[in-house]
Amino acid sequence: MHARKDSLPASILASIRSRKKRLDAAYTEARPRSAGTLIASYNVHKCIGTDRRFDPERTSRVIHEIGADVIALQEADTRFGERTGILDLGRLERETGLIPVPVAGMAKAHGWHGNVVLFKKGLVHDVHQVKLPGLEPRGALVAEIELEQGGVLRIIAAHFGLLRHSRAQQARTLVELINDRHEMPTILLGDLNEWRLGDRSSLNTFQSAFGPLPPAVPSFPAGLPLLALDRIIANRKGIISQVEAHDTPLARIASDHLPIKALVDLEPVGG
Repeated sequence: MHARKDSLPASILASIRSRKKRLDAAYTEARPRSAGTLIASYNVHKCIGTDRRFDPERTSRVIHEIGADVIALQEADTRFGERTGILDLGRLERETGLIPVPVAGMAKAHGWHGNVVLFKKGLVHDVHQVKLPGLEPRGALVAEIELEQGGVLRIIAAHFGLLRHSRAQQARTLVELINDRHEMPTILLGDLNEWRLGDRSSLNTFQSAFGPLPPAVPSFPAGLPLLALDRIIANRKGIISQVEAHDTPLARIASDHLPIKALVDLEPVGG
């Protein structure tokens, strides 16, 4: 018998090989901000870093670093019992201008099943709290935001389960939700917990609503990202730039996930 030789996808190998070069070039000095709406997704891991230290202040500094106009957070509340928010949202608003999309019926929690959407400028027209199927308690937060730059963007912030069967069910639920609502530019983002690529991925269900999925960007584990657990997916071709990881020294220790980010430009769909 010959041992089976599984190779990592080329995109992940390239990410590993070029990581040091990218870090040296990207963060020795600040890069100019391109035009567009910067969106991001970040599993903050209940503000527990890779050093096992609980440090909400450090997590907030990473959010400040990203500089997003819209950001979806996962695991921003305690998980069991009476869910309680972990971050100082008042301070985040003062320092970054980010305010949370409102959720109903959650007195102490920041969000819905740990999902929080923060945005800087615009108007929220519609918010839905979606309970996702599966063995674990999981959810998605859907918000329609009128951007200051013009146009309305639907954000679906989700955190999928650890079981492949559950993830497939959760993907189907969101596809049905999208198909039931009037068409508009839609961004799905969050920790989708799927490390498989190609035909084995539970995320292939999304192709009926979003088309071919964009290239996977490794974001986990933060110290040496190999798996693309976090995703940003758009239902319109050309409205998001290439997704990239926010890979800084602080982000590498603040959570077990790196944030990911992309620019949104609604011009290709006519606003």
